[in-house]
Amino acid sequence: MTQDVEMKDNPNTPSQSLPPPPPSTLHHLKEIASVIENGSKSNEVRRIGRAVRLTIALRKRLTASVLSSFIDYALIPGSDPHPRLSSYLPKEDDQAMETDTAISAAQTQGKQLSPELEIYCYFVVLLFLIDHKRYNEAKDCSSASIVRLKSLNSRTVDVIASRLYFYYSYSYELTGDLAEIRGNLLALHRITTLRRDELGQETLLNLLLRNYLHYNLYDQAEKLRSKAPRFEAHSNQQFCRYLFYLGQIRTIQLEYTDAKESLLQAARKAPVAARGFRIQCNKWAVIVRLLLGEIPERTIFMQGGMEKALRPYFELTNAVRIGDLELFRSVTEKYATTFNTDRTHNLIVRLRHNVIRTGLRNISISYSRISLVDVAQKLRLNSSNPVADAESIVAKAIRDGAIDATLDHANGWMVSKETGDIYSTNEPQLAFNSRIAFCLNMHNEAVRALRFPPNTLKEKESAEKRRERQQQEQELAKHIEEEDDDDF
Repeated sequence: MTQDVEMKDNPNTPSQSLPPPPPSTLHHLKEIASVIENGSKSNEVRRIGRAVRLTIALRKRLTASVLSSFIDYALIPGSDPHPRLSSYLPKEDDQAMETDTAISAAQTQGKQLSPELEIYCYFVVLLFLIDHKRYNEAKDCSSASIVRLKSLNSRTVDVIASRLYFYYSYSYELTGDLAEIRGNLLALHRITTLRRDELGQETLLNLLLRNYLHYNLYDQAEKLRSKAPRFEAHSNQQFCRYLFYLGQIRTIQLEYTDAKESLLQAARKAPVAARGFRIQCNKWAVIVRLLLGEIPERTIFMQGGMEKALRPYFELTNAVRIGDLELFRSVTEKYATTFNTDRTHNLIVRLRHNVIRTGLRNISISYSRISLVDVAQKLRLNSSNPVADAESIVAKAIRDGAIDATLDHANGWMVSKETGDIYSTNEPQLAFNSRIAFCLNMHNEAVRALRFPPNTLKEKESAEKRRERQQQEQELAKHIEEEDDDDF
């Protein structure tokens, strides 16, 4: 009995050992700060990008007390940004913060503040303010960070700066003041162009296009896009946004073929986690394909998580496919609010002519000869003189080549010609050629997207460098979903 009691009270037994507690959020932020400092000293941009990805994974765990302690750790207490950033964070736990501050103050004595770490502090505070819906304070914080960025010219700052540009515009968009910063965005784009900051140019070009399209300034957006410098894309997210905005501009300019290619490419390249962005791309792509006279496949509307959002466009596609003008009117009236919110209502108005043409094509296939009175009734033309309208519609369709028929004005008939063998024409060859071109284009883009490490053939990497590279690749794969979800 005595021996059993002694064994039970022994604190060194394995059953009594407790696992170490997981690292705190503040500990993770300090590790990220060390990664940024090392990247700044060695001038490695990839380390800064890795720090940003790690921050996105911690975004939901950021609190005011943690950020206050981190700012006391990362910034020198007497520096200019320290009181400014601390003013945005309410004091939650004074005792814990004082302990961390005392430790960090001793650590930061005699240490020079790096610009990368200062900009990073602006970045995490701005994330916190936007997530807690403190948009006015987020505007002030982002504006202060942009003023500081204008005085910095370092390639290691560019990765964090591109994120700050995005949230700078986003904070003003959330408060409805997007037009106020258009001139500032243009000045920033000019600065990044002179500094050869290609990632910043990508981000700012997309922000300017979004700014113009938000106020329906399509001509100005196209002028900017056509005159902006072009280079290889550095960010897949920014390239997807650019393709989406380009597709919108091309659609408004009636260049439907180019718009369709850009929108489908944006939807295909977008990450799986960016569901909202892919939904918007598919909505515009469906409208463009309908305007081209194509009928989208049913599988487009049945994608996972998109059925409810694409339901209005599915019913619209069904009305266009049938060629029922009355059904088309009811669908547009039923989902008018949704179409206005998506800014596609003006495009849907253009579809009325396609609905009439589709219905007329079905009639010409079904009937070898039909009177114009019956054509007006089947098309459900509600006008003062439906027969005259039907005659003009049939004449225009015959002239455009939409139907193969003749018009008998004396008897008021539409006489359809016999349908020939489509395989005796060049249409199968053209369709086959377009598919081959699509596959070749996709292959060329995949080859261009490949990345190879520098000096692969010149020197062999050591075991330590190989382990470090594999660790970075694992962390990149782990945090890529959080990054993509945040970007969109």
